[in-house]
Amino acid sequence: MKKILLIAFLTLTSMSIQAQEELTWHTDMSKATDISIKENKPMFLFFTGSDWCGWCIRLQKEVFKTPEFTKWAKENVVLVELDFPRRTPQDQAIKVQNAQLQQQLQVRGYPTVWFVGAAKTDAAKVNLTALGSTGYVAGGPKVWLEGANQIIKKK
Repeated sequence: MKKILLIAFLTLTSMSIQAQEELTWHTDMSKATDISIKENKPMFLFFTGSDWCGWCIRLQKEVFKTPEFTKWAKENVVLVELDFPRRTPQDQAIKVQNAQLQQQLQVRGYPTVWFVGAAKTDAAKVNLTALGSTGYVAGGPKVWLEGANQIIKKK
C-alpha cells in the first residue's frame, strides 16, 4: 500500500512540475506589447491555423512543446499566437487584430513566425520593427532554435 501511495505522490508531483513549465501564449497584442517593452524582449508572433494546418501542428509538436523550446522562449521572447481557425469559434476583436497583423507582415502561408521589436512613441503609438521570419524547419528544436537565434540577434 505504501508503494502505491508513493507512486501516486511522485506522479502527481511530476505532473505539477510539468504544469509549471507551460508557456504563456498571449493572444492580445496590446498586452503582449506592454510585456515586450517592459521585459525588453522581442515578440514571437506565431501565425497558425490551429485546427486545420498540419504543418502548424507538426511545428508545435516537434519544437514548441519541447523542454528546449520552453527554456529558450522564457529567456528570450514574448510569445503571441495569432490563430486563424476554421472550426474553433474566435472573438471578433481577435479576428480583426490577427487579420491586420497578417496583412501588415504580409503573411501568405502557415505556419509563419515573425520576430518583432516593439517601441512606444511619445504619442503612445506602438511601432513594430520586423526582425525576421521563419516557418517550419525540419531537424527538431536544436535546428529551429539556431535559426531563431540568428534572427533575434538583430534586435
